[in-house]
Amino acid sequence: MSADALDRIAAALERISPAPRPAPALDEAPAYMWQPDPDRLSPVASVSRVDLGLLLGIERARDTLLANTRRFAQGLPANNALLWGARGMGKSSLVKAVHGALETEFPNLKIVEVQREDLASIDRCLSLLRGAPQRFILFCDDLSFSHDDAHYKSLKAVLDGGIEGRPENVVLYATSNRRHLMPRDMIENERSTAISPSEAVEEKVSLSDRFGLWLGFHPCDQNAFLSMIRGYCDAFDLKIDEDRLRAEAIEWQATRGGRSGRVAWQFFTDLAGREGVRIG
Repeated sequence: MSADALDRIAAALERISPAPRPAPALDEAPAYMWQPDPDRLSPVASVSRVDLGLLLGIERARDTLLANTRRFAQGLPANNALLWGARGMGKSSLVKAVHGALETEFPNLKIVEVQREDLASIDRCLSLLRGAPQRFILFCDDLSFSHDDAHYKSLKAVLDGGIEGRPENVVLYATSNRRHLMPRDMIENERSTAISPSEAVEEKVSLSDRFGLWLGFHPCDQNAFLSMIRGYCDAFDLKIDEDRLRAEAIEWQATRGGRSGRVAWQFFTDLAGREGVRIG
């Protein structure tokens, strides 16, 4: 066989089975996005987040997650964390803010965001992170599962780690509106119609039990709502009469049909714009 023919065969084999992708450089950015097919960790040079001190009304959850993350950054044992509860109360903001509060002290602490729909490829992501000198917060926002959703099986690769175990340099932080990651009516329906009701949803429900930390976020009352807005005003030195602030804030939350940390921030953003105060 001619040398030219051998070269063509080698080139064809190379196309069929390309060389392994080089290990990603994981020291060029504070954060990354996991993107499969082709597998890659895309660097995020600037993370969209608020300062930890601006997250008001969730002090207990803040202090607990900050302490857990600090231990992890120091190489000490730390738990996976599930932040669950009311919408707009700062669950995802807290995860990003905690990382931001520690990244200067621990430059090797990185945050990697994984979309729920990409959980099927999470084992490949872990293989890239395993053994790296950095430490990684694997962040999955707005996590939940439906009755025919098999993504939860992939999540166990992070929580349990299979035969290899979870990488020592990876911890998972997830947020969800549901404590058990699936709707209550779905749990009750599957229990009532299953041949073995006690086992019907045990696998999915027990998934939340695999998180060592459960941090609950509950709807805020009016006093907490107003305190959040006052805290934002103080932080950005926005001067406003207290009676006017209270009246406008209550009117704003009435038009939105509810109170939350997100609604408080949206009101403050509007107020700052009207008052000519920069918050960027």
